[in-house]
Amino acid sequence: MDELIDILDDEGNMTNTTAMKSEAHKNGWFHQTVHIWFYTSDGKILMQQRGKNKDVYPLLWDVSVAGHIGAGESIVNSAVREIEEEIGLFIAPSELDKIGTFKSVKNHSKILKDYEFHHTFIATLKLPFSELQKQDSEVEALKLVSINEFSKALKDPIAHNYVPHDISYYETILKEISNKEINL
Repeated sequence: MDELIDILDDEGNMTNTTAMKSEAHKNGWFHQTVHIWFYTSDGKILMQQRGKNKDVYPLLWDVSVAGHIGAGESIVNSAVREIEEEIGLFIAPSELDKIGTFKSVKNHSKILKDYEFHHTFIATLKLPFSELQKQDSEVEALKLVSINEFSKALKDPIAHNYVPHDISYYETILKEISNKEINL
């Protein structure tokens, strides 16, 4: 789905211009996204399998919830909206723990360039897994993986059908979730 988004400079600063998401991807213009990683109190991480019709990385396993921030939309409101849309869960903004903003530059093809700043959050998944409702147009499947399984997969994300994010990004996610008080 195409949408109007804010355009950033290569340092992540607002340029006070907007464009359609498709135009930003075609031209390699920086823009903002949200990434939300959910974890359970017993040490599991919620993974999303990207929809089979996605332009990039179809059917690969990725962050629990992700999406573009609409033009003029706040980062936190975007995160709450994407969570509700993609997995049918409503959470309060106070339940989100921002762990950083990560710059990502991916040239998928001559006409598809993802130049993004990922505003990244972690949050406790309090709803039972069975009650999550995936958005069929975006999400193929959901699964819970143990922190140990996630850690092992990071040794070779491609072999485990994970989206090829920078390894430092994945390591930060693992570290931040591991530092939470969970019952292993």
